[in-house]
Amino acid sequence: MRHSMWAYPWDLQDLGLDTTYHDYQNLAGVNGISLAVSYHAGRFLQPRSPKRKSYYPEDGTIYFIPDEKFWAGKEIQPLVAQNLHTEGDMLSPLIRDKKQHGLSVSCWTVCLHNSRLGFKHPDHVARNAFGDPGYYSLCPNSDAVRDYATTLVANLTHSYRPDMVELETIGFMGFDHGYHHEKDGLGLNAEDEFLLSLCFCDHCIKAAQDDGVDALAAKKDVQDLIIQACNREIPEAQLPHFPEQRLECFKDYPALYRYLLWRVQAPTKIVQSIKQAAHPDSKIVVIEGENAWRDGVDIKAIAQACDGIIFCAYTATAKEVDYSITETRNLVGSEKYLGLGASLFYDQTPSKEQLSARIDAAVKAGADGINYYNYGLIPEARLNWIKSSIEIKIS
Repeated sequence: MRHSMWAYPWDLQDLGLDTTYHDYQNLAGVNGISLAVSYHAGRFLQPRSPKRKSYYPEDGTIYFIPDEKFWAGKEIQPLVAQNLHTEGDMLSPLIRDKKQHGLSVSCWTVCLHNSRLGFKHPDHVARNAFGDPGYYSLCPNSDAVRDYATTLVANLTHSYRPDMVELETIGFMGFDHGYHHEKDGLGLNAEDEFLLSLCFCDHCIKAAQDDGVDALAAKKDVQDLIIQACNREIPEAQLPHFPEQRLECFKDYPALYRYLLWRVQAPTKIVQSIKQAAHPDSKIVVIEGENAWRDGVDIKAIAQACDGIIFCAYTATAKEVDYSITETRNLVGSEKYLGLGASLFYDQTPSKEQLSARIDAAVKAGADGINYYNYGLIPEARLNWIKSSIEIKIS
């Protein structure tokens, strides 16, 4: 069974590869490492780093050396993180030393969440019903965006041959994802945030109209609903059964409902394109969770387009994990990889018993593996929560 822990390149740079291998094998007892190779900005607390206790990575950069033959003539180009040049490429030695350290290597790849590229290419970001840009979210209906994500993974898999590529953010990102010092004096509820997340950029409107979907009528429905929300004195739901009924609560808005059903094709097309261009030695899986539908992601269709799904359930009870893995297995089928994403953050998993219960539930429900979040963000003493929760021998 696959047990892999997510990690950032700067963690490996700060701690060193010898310490990393020791921690993974002896303290955590896992048999895989999932290294971030394309990532966004943030502020990260570094509890174990001997160099610093907080870190701000460059926004929207990659952590491997791109091969120019893949990128010639591409409209959207990647930027190599400066720390790769100053602190070292961590992916290459992980791949090179696989037999020695005994860890499978996955490339954790953030695809469409990229504010740096969004500000540089505003014509290719998601835009709400009023045309306002979401700079942190590249639009999956843009041909240039699809080409960028496809080329990124093609370069990775053909040049490095990782065992797996784990794709994150292949859909439409939510308005509530967060950017920087967000302000909301209105009191947005779940339906408002969802409506503000819907993309009606030129790429989406053209693609929808080409498929016979009235995107402009759907856009007008969303505008009207948001305007009503902005005019209220206090927060009040216009769709009282959202989100329990998910997309079904929009049936009274036929144009919008059809648009919502239609938009799932874009993330699926991106995954299909990525899988077709990737080297066959590298499995392609998608990281998703219970809110995939909000991002326009059809888990069943996505799984058929690639090798499987990692379903994140960071705060779920064991019973909820059992339900989610069982339901997701029914969607993806028996031949596809299905993993559970589990968190070791204290506010999400306050005890090793809770972690063990989730892992046990996932395994019994038919999961093929577990991914653990996150190596550099937790204290060393918490790594043994993983080892005590799994029974695996590392040769």
